[in-house]
Amino acid sequence: MNRKFKFGIIGMGMIGEHHAKSIIELEEAELAAIQCRTISKGENLSKKLNIEYYHDYLDMIKREDIDIIDICLPSGMHMEPAVSAAKAGKHVIVEKPIDITLERADKIINTCRECGVKLAVIFQSRFAEPTRKLKEAVVNGELGKLVLGDAYIKWHRPQGYYNSTDWRGTLKGDGGAALINQSIHTIDLLQWIMGPVKRIYGKTATLTHDIEGEDVGIAVLEFENGALGVIEGSTSVYPGFPQRLEIHGEKGSVILESDEIKYWTIQGKEQTQPVEEKSDGTGASDPMAISHIKHKRQIKDMIDAIKEDREPFVNGDEGRKALEIVIGIYTSSKEGKPVDLQL
Repeated sequence: MNRKFKFGIIGMGMIGEHHAKSIIELEEAELAAIQCRTISKGENLSKKLNIEYYHDYLDMIKREDIDIIDICLPSGMHMEPAVSAAKAGKHVIVEKPIDITLERADKIINTCRECGVKLAVIFQSRFAEPTRKLKEAVVNGELGKLVLGDAYIKWHRPQGYYNSTDWRGTLKGDGGAALINQSIHTIDLLQWIMGPVKRIYGKTATLTHDIEGEDVGIAVLEFENGALGVIEGSTSVYPGFPQRLEIHGEKGSVILESDEIKYWTIQGKEQTQPVEEKSDGTGASDPMAISHIKHKRQIKDMIDAIKEDREPFVNGDEGRKALEIVIGIYTSSKEGKPVDLQL
């Protein structure tokens, strides 16, 4: 009989509840404890789930029986609990983005490496079957030389979405807004499939919301392999549209919408979609509409990585890449000139 890996979740907002549901449904996982900044909510969830609640995450990390600490706090609060968990010998899962600066991200990555624990960064879209098939087709050269790679995330969030917390859209809590929070999933897929980004020219603006971060951001990308691409991300587009990823090569094109294949054609082959998996929800206009299915797959990968003593599929170094692109866009917009990334 396989042993159950015990989890402790830090942060029980909307995404924390997604993680809790995923862990509870996994045969080899057990949700042992939760931490929540809101005492009343934490106590209610504790009773509902029949598990222990902690107001201070440091008290939860001290528990010897917990194997994995799963961090679902606001983006700018990831580093401190991740470092504390690693130093306590716990494996670490961190929601996207890994944190809001490269310095804080590197602190998490280096501490986990030094302490000999696994680190996974949540980018659940990599666990959709259509995206994996697209990645495989690119690696196998089926699309030929890559020419264009584009990410479009034209979503909508009302002002109330930002007003409902003390961190959304703030520089300290969110690190920005539309790009680093909503768009970063598709940006991660873009760089994962197209390869490293060499140079960025970006521009951001805040047009329809009263927030510190951007609600519109665009960028022109030059990939290391010579291909070009664009990113368009927003939370100001009403009513909100499914995110779209377009990969174009000299021999074919593939277009995904909400991780579902909408167009797949390769020169000399039938125009058939190799995967029929349907989208399990989009956050285009409602953040609550996102399913937990792919989260569950990624958390299962973390368990397998521990059992097999390998790196998680999206480890710290992988999770850092999309953050570097977003920060490159912010830097380029601020300085008014292209930014070269450190590959």
